[in-house]
Amino acid sequence: MSANEPTPAAEGGAIGTGAEGGASGTGAEDGASTTVRISRRERALHRAHEMATGYVPQIARATVAEPHVGGPALASHTARSTALFAGIALLMAGNGLQNTLLGVRATSEDFGSTVAGLVMAMNFVGFLAGSALAPHLLRQVGHVRVFAAGASAGSSVVLVQAVFVDPLTWGACRFMWGVCFAALIVVAETWLNELATNENRGRMVARYMVITMGAIAAGQLLVVVADTNGFALFAVVSVLVSLALVPMSLSASANPPVMEHESVGLRTLMGTAPTGVVVAFLVGAALGSISGIGSVYAASRGLSPLQVALFVAAPMIGSLFGQIPLGRLSDRVPRRIVIVAAASIAGAACLVMLALDERGFAGIVVMGVMGAFAYPIYSMAVAQTNDWLRGSQRAGASAVLVRMNGVGATVGPICAAIAMSVTLNAFYFVMAAAYVSVAVFVAARMLLVAGPTVAQQGQFLPIPARASAAVAALLRRRR
Repeated sequence: MSANEPTPAAEGGAIGTGAEGGASGTGAEDGASTTVRISRRERALHRAHEMATGYVPQIARATVAEPHVGGPALASHTARSTALFAGIALLMAGNGLQNTLLGVRATSEDFGSTVAGLVMAMNFVGFLAGSALAPHLLRQVGHVRVFAAGASAGSSVVLVQAVFVDPLTWGACRFMWGVCFAALIVVAETWLNELATNENRGRMVARYMVITMGAIAAGQLLVVVADTNGFALFAVVSVLVSLALVPMSLSASANPPVMEHESVGLRTLMGTAPTGVVVAFLVGAALGSISGIGSVYAASRGLSPLQVALFVAAPMIGSLFGQIPLGRLSDRVPRRIVIVAAASIAGAACLVMLALDERGFAGIVVMGVMGAFAYPIYSMAVAQTNDWLRGSQRAGASAVLVRMNGVGATVGPICAAIAMSVTLNAFYFVMAAAYVSVAVFVAARMLLVAGPTVAQQGQFLPIPARASAAVAALLRRRR
């Protein structure tokens, strides 16, 4: 740049300060035009800001008001509870059909009573493992995902049993089914507890017991709809389990709280209320023998699939008639007396069955009587235990009793299966021994330790035989 060429600054200065009026006027007009454009831009931005502040709260309010976001698709309490119970019924029907189907099929495949009994008992081992695992999974991934995974895996396991028919595969599948089934029950009972209030809690538990036992019995009778040696019945079980997803998912909250309770150790409970612990174990052993290997025993006796279904369904149906009357009676007289009487009658029914033909009407009736008196014993044992505990301890103690009942349900079928290799009548002997042991133990405790008066006893609530530890939350009132 030469010395005589003006710099930009100098040019600007010449324009702004030039002596000619034309140059000076042009600069003023440009400044005014720039000012107008800036003012229009500011006004436009201001109007846009006002519009945004006016509409954004409305959008936010509309979003908040959108119904059921992240919650159940059914808003009505009645609709949610109906859908939940419908899903539970489908799940239990599938479980009942599977138990009967596998027992009949294992016998026709010549597994042998001992091997078949051990295979069926693996279900209870898996149930114990699943009951312990499920709460941790719920905290990690949530209820809906756990339920969907459990239903999908359980449905697949059923079909694997149809393809690979051998004891080792079935034993592994029965274990996996037990894990999946326990997870499904824990989630269902958690959702059920969310719907329960202080006013309807007793009715909800009673409906849960009736639907559970009734659906299992109905599922067992479905064994007659197709050939037990074919694929169709396995497919029916798989469909029932899968369909349970639909109503239960519609009724479910995405993430209800996982129930926490005061921990009560087994040793502590044995020191405070040993009756409940012992009775829960022994009744679990007896009832586990019925549901676990009852179909194996009946098929080994040569009963037809329909007769097998009636034989194993009779105790379930009988329990529907015995739970409420015996429970109410145990609220009005010393509860331990009712437990002794019910266990004695159940044990006597088992011994009577030794002289009857399981194919006949009399045999079915006696099995029903046995179920009517046997199944309420566990619920009475829970109520008896709660009579000795503080309110804050009852949920934790109920969880311990559920686990002890599960341990008994594992040990009982294994013992019966082994004993059945000597004589098939051992099926009845094992159950009778368990019921007689209950009666003797509770009678001895009555002589040694005075129990609470009738006025001090709590309320009886019926509990299904295969409930999980989550059902303990249903037994306590909300604050």
